Amino acid sequence: MINSRSSDTYIRGFEYLQMVRGFALESRMVDVMENLRDSTIICNWIGQNIDSVNAQLSTYLQACHECFYPEERRNIQIFGVPLAQSLGIDGMCNIWMAPITILIDVGRMAPEDWLGLVAHEYAHAHVASVGHNQEFANVLFHLCLGLGFPLPIWETETMEKNLRSWPYCRSMTDPLAFWRGEIVID
Repeated sequence: MINSRSSDTYIRGFEYLQMVRGFALESRMVDVMENLRDSTIICNWIGQNIDSVNAQLSTYLQACHECFYPEERRNIQIFGVPLAQSLGIDGMCNIWMAPITILIDVGRMAPEDWLGLVAHEYAHAHVASVGHNQEFANVLFHLCLGLGFPLPIWETETMEKNLRSWPYCRSMTDPLAFWRGEIVID
């Protein structure tokens, strides 16, 4: 007999994943089903824990907002989500959504690095651009100052390359371990 509570958390997790797929640039970007062995465990974990993950991400989003005057802040929403492993990205900002939507794969980095990734994606949202140009650099520098991150080294020939992964986040060896509930957050 199937436990109805377990079934409810699975359904909640599955529905959450379907919802955030609608915020991605392409629905295939959110795909835990590519890993069928873990998909049930992941959906159950998401069904039970995604509210606390998203609450933490919202706190970080608010910290980024606080670096700007209210009239300069864009309408942005943020969600934690396991992004398709084949993409190899930690987060993405969909500037074509209203509100602008940030998706963060919190399983791909240590919890203490989440704020850095939120700040990076927030800079994209703030300038409404996917590139790492001068305008993005100015906003990211502002965020780094406001949030206490080290500033990127300003060298014109390598700036764009450096900005792609600034602030630096340590990658996890098994990004799905978090989504399976094997890594505990405080």
